[in-house]
Amino acid sequence: MKRRLLALVCVSASLLSGCGLMPGDAERRTVTVWLMQHSASQEYLDRFTEEFEREHPELDLDIRIQEWTGIGEKVQKALATDEEDGPDVIEVGNTQVATYAEGDGLLDLTLESMRDWGRDDWLPGLAEPGRWGSQQYGIPWYAANRVVIYRKDLFRQAGVTAPPKTRDEWLTLTEKLDTGRNQGIYLAGQDWYTLAGFIWEEGGDLAKERDGLWRGTLDSPEALRGMDFYRRLQALGDGPVDADEEHPPQAGVFAEGKVAQIVAVPGLASAILKQNPQLKGELGYFPLPGRTADKPGAVFTGGSDLVVPAKTDTREGAIEVVAALTGAKWNTDLARTMNYVPNKAGLAESVAGEEGVAAMAAGAAQGRATPGTPQWSAVEADNPIKEYMTKVLTGADPATEAGRAARRITEALAFD
Repeated sequence: MKRRLLALVCVSASLLSGCGLMPGDAERRTVTVWLMQHSASQEYLDRFTEEFEREHPELDLDIRIQEWTGIGEKVQKALATDEEDGPDVIEVGNTQVATYAEGDGLLDLTLESMRDWGRDDWLPGLAEPGRWGSQQYGIPWYAANRVVIYRKDLFRQAGVTAPPKTRDEWLTLTEKLDTGRNQGIYLAGQDWYTLAGFIWEEGGDLAKERDGLWRGTLDSPEALRGMDFYRRLQALGDGPVDADEEHPPQAGVFAEGKVAQIVAVPGLASAILKQNPQLKGELGYFPLPGRTADKPGAVFTGGSDLVVPAKTDTREGAIEVVAALTGAKWNTDLARTMNYVPNKAGLAESVAGEEGVAAMAAGAAQGRATPGTPQWSAVEADNPIKEYMTKVLTGADPATEAGRAARRITEALAFD
């Protein structure tokens, strides 16, 4: 009887404070967060942790920094096991979400996204790859995309007074800059991310899904028009037709040669200035032009989403962390601190004071991501798009080569 009475007292007390705790105390839970190296400064993380824990006295944050190398296998293992100290929130690349969601390893955050977080306002290049089927698993955190970095001095010498607003203007301007020893633009022949933007701008795609099956679509009329624009622009410089933008690194080419423009993320400017400090004050930025002057051209959006493992034992705490990091206050703070694009176009004003980031934010509103299938990584591993580009740039028939590349993409996407 005494044991029964003691048990009843314990149960009654637990309704208020938890058995074994003093009245007024709350059980503290730890939310383990995996973030990638260099995604956020330590100073930012310290400020966030201090304020978050103050506003959520029942939660402790344990932020663990991860390296990109080997992260895919590490995340898959964490999602598949019930380790006591496993992550409750994970930063993943925006195009990786489908891979992790396919095996039911992620928590469905559709309700929170639509009800609380303003899903319809997110940048499409982060939001769309964060979905698997009709469910939202990846919550946009930050974005980065390519812009045009240009030499203001070479523009002045050529009599160019303002950046172009349309693709036709861009071609005309670049041809004017491509004189004497100057290259109008340095565009490597296998820069397929840039090509993808041109294809999207024409209304095409790299691959499309129909009736549950994916097929390559480089041979569509729209995609062929995107490749033709790439060919015309690439010819206005001396970029290698059989290499990508990292072979050789285009920052070095831009710093050493008389190159008027490159297509790159604004952060590349620091590498350029390190190699050629004399260019300080002479670098400008503008979004990739679109077909019409009313909006920039489509671009590939890179960046990160936040996901919550389905096996988390701190569900509500994990959701609170995601809500805070992706909410307006801390998202704009991160954008200013790290020169990122915020996760909503309406927050772009927060980075308007930095020319390169402002150009990036303008382009991000037209951002896209690679096809949302887990098998897309198989396409990139062999990458028939690069081979296709080189063949077209060396004179092969575009339609024939596009058909061949599209078939290879279809085969890669069919592999399960």
